Amino acid sequence: MTLKNAALLALIGTVLMTALLVWQFVFNLLNLLRGLVPAVTLFSSFIYAFGCFSVMVFFYVFHRAQS
Repeated sequence: MTLKNAALLALIGTVLMTALLVWQFVFNLLNLLRGLVPAVTLFSSFIYAFGCFSVMVFFYVFHRAQS
């Protein structure tokens, strides 16, 4: 497996994780607006989604930099 293929595989995995965590963030936001969950749940969900998004951007840039 080349470095470019490994970067692509990591990118695909982080895209899927980012989609899942953003979906969970939206779900928590809707539940916060309904009054079902406390605001701290939304804060931690945002941190997870933002962190995974940052890793996804890193793998995208890393994949593009490989020749």
